[in-house]
Amino acid sequence: MPSLLALAALVLPSLAHAQAYQCRAPNVSTVPQISPDSRPRSVPTTGYTMALSWSPEFCRTREGSRSHAVQCSGDNGSFGLVVHGLWPQGSRSWPQWCPSAAPVTPRIARENLCMMPSTRLIARQWAKHGSCMTKRPETYFAVTRVLWDSLRIPDYDRISREEGLTAGRIRQAFADANPGWSAAQIGVKLNERGWLEELRLCYGPRFRPTRCDDRRYGARDNSSAKIWRGL
Repeated sequence: MPSLLALAALVLPSLAHAQAYQCRAPNVSTVPQISPDSRPRSVPTTGYTMALSWSPEFCRTREGSRSHAVQCSGDNGSFGLVVHGLWPQGSRSWPQWCPSAAPVTPRIARENLCMMPSTRLIARQWAKHGSCMTKRPETYFAVTRVLWDSLRIPDYDRISREEGLTAGRIRQAFADANPGWSAAQIGVKLNERGWLEELRLCYGPRFRPTRCDDRRYGARDNSSAKIWRGL
């Protein structure tokens, strides 16, 4: 059985790059300690979800937050879509909080801040999700980067200005920009006010795009949607 990293690198293209923003990763001296907020769960992995957070909406009320300064202050660059996490999925539930003695080091955190701009988020995603995929945080984040770097991000700033914007238009734009993806394989999460919060990309067990179930698919295609541009 090939390793997760070899498998992801084998089946995905490597010519595209996910995001063209200017990011300046600050030095990292410490990484937050993460405590589980729910029980460990061990179930077989049947696929994966990559959650991509729309940063302008996330930062809308957090521009002055010290805990989110890397992502939201503007001092380290301007972010569009960023990685929330790569999550293993099960048939009815998902594995989480698997035992692991391997910590996220400051070096690992800094290497991934332009993809996932929060040391706390990096530490939490490894502890809750990555620990159920591999024994080493380096491998988890390397797999995540392979997936991330294989994606092309549509011009959602331009799309946000379209009249009658819907969730279906948001997911179809992503599918159009990424050959091999279809709209059925892309989840769209809107917040309670109808603003884009997250895309959820559905992968099978060999990291090939697969149809999202209803839970991950999110907003229906005809749902009205808005995209905050951070203005």
